[in-house]
Amino acid sequence: MKEMVEFVEKKKWSLGKIAFYQAFGFITYAGLVSLILWNANKLFGNVTNFWGPLLFLTLFVFSALISALIVLGYPFILFWEKKDTMNALKLVIKTAEWLFVFLLVVFAIIIIF
Repeated sequence: MKEMVEFVEKKKWSLGKIAFYQAFGFITYAGLVSLILWNANKLFGNVTNFWGPLLFLTLFVFSALISALIVLGYPFILFWEKKDTMNALKLVIKTAEWLFVFLLVVFAIIIIF
């Protein structure tokens, strides 16, 4: 974690740029998980036993953890270690704004195609 903080501090990135990369990282991760779920029958076949729901729920919880780390990891460091509450909150808000922009882009792609 310290390496990430040092890397960001060296680059002197703005909160908006960090928020963009966090939102882009999340949308990329969500897209990859969506591809797996979309092709689940092709990849795993028709699951008729206990293991299918277990795999899905495990993937769901793991995905929630990864999503939280992507979106809230650096704001948590700002809040907890740097004691920079305002910038942590601003970063969460800016990330949510970028996620909303990506959401609109996805909606537009769905409508167009």
